[in-house]
Amino acid sequence: MSHYKHIIYDGTFFAYFIAEVFYWQFLQVFMRYSSASLVIAFIVLIITALVSLTIGRYSISVEAMVEYITTGRAVDENLPLLLLNVRLPRILGAVLAGGALSVSGAAYQGLFRNPMVSPDILGVSSGAGFGAALAILFSSGLAAIQASAFVVGLGAVFMAVTVSRFMPVGHDRILMLVLSGMITSSLFGALVSLMKYVADSESRLPDIVFWLMGSLSGITMREVIFIAPVIVVMFVVLQLVSWKLNVLSFGEEEAMSMGVNTKALRMTVIVCASLLTASVVAVTGLIGWIGLIIPHLARFVVGPNHRFLLPASFLIGGTFLLLVDDLSRTATSLEIPLGIITSMLGAPMFFGILKISTKRVW
Repeated sequence: MSHYKHIIYDGTFFAYFIAEVFYWQFLQVFMRYSSASLVIAFIVLIITALVSLTIGRYSISVEAMVEYITTGRAVDENLPLLLLNVRLPRILGAVLAGGALSVSGAAYQGLFRNPMVSPDILGVSSGAGFGAALAILFSSGLAAIQASAFVVGLGAVFMAVTVSRFMPVGHDRILMLVLSGMITSSLFGALVSLMKYVADSESRLPDIVFWLMGSLSGITMREVIFIAPVIVVMFVVLQLVSWKLNVLSFGEEEAMSMGVNTKALRMTVIVCASLLTASVVAVTGLIGWIGLIIPHLARFVVGPNHRFLLPASFLIGGTFLLLVDDLSRTATSLEIPLGIITSMLGAPMFFGILKISTKRVW
């Protein structure tokens, strides 16, 4: 009898050993595939950015651009001004804005374990919209408008988190955060409508409406320098806690049992994602759909592992908004606001993602 037990034990151990070997081999192959995908996404982003430098109403040949970059000689006296003061800030702004919104959306979707979550889930976009509309109503300068949008956007998130803490103790904290975000978004959305109602229809109202539709037309290197450090630091912090988001996907209780401080993780993700979104919205206005659909596209490319998902979301999101901005600049004689194009593209893209997606992606 003991002889058979020994055989069964050896057979079970052998099967377990083979399964472990195949698992680690698969994991190594998958990590190599994900790393290669990130490299390809980075190359595509660089190529798109270089091509975007030549696109616009004032055409620039590739030869003239390459000659100026490599030798510093410009065949056209307007070329340095056009490249360095107009197109370069716009391209950098598009990459940073698209990447930041995508990373914010991916982090929030991992935190709330909900594929329908977007960066404005806690009301940061609505709050920033109200802050900007209020500043425009009082004829403030551009810097004051951006500062007001940034501060009020963060204030809306703080309000949502505070409201969730007043909910009964027995309720799910994640659900309470989502509901508090809906309350905050609704409140600030109503305040934005009030600003539109009382604004002068000849001057202030068009400015408010145009800002709310999102654009990179007036971005300068000053705004790029303002948002770049915030985006880089917040991205690094989220990347450092990406493994905790992976653990959190098993559930909050399981994550706590594995030593993850879920409360600290929740606040870290909320602060970082809110700063990412608020800094972008303060400069570009409201640009929807990117933080919702790009994380899904990134999951198709690198899988749900946040270690690869966050950088993939940044690269794909930056490329996507860069292409949208190119379309905005060249489609018609008048520049189309980015929010209109992202909504027109985002709705059918999201339908297609839902159509082909499976539960295994999550």
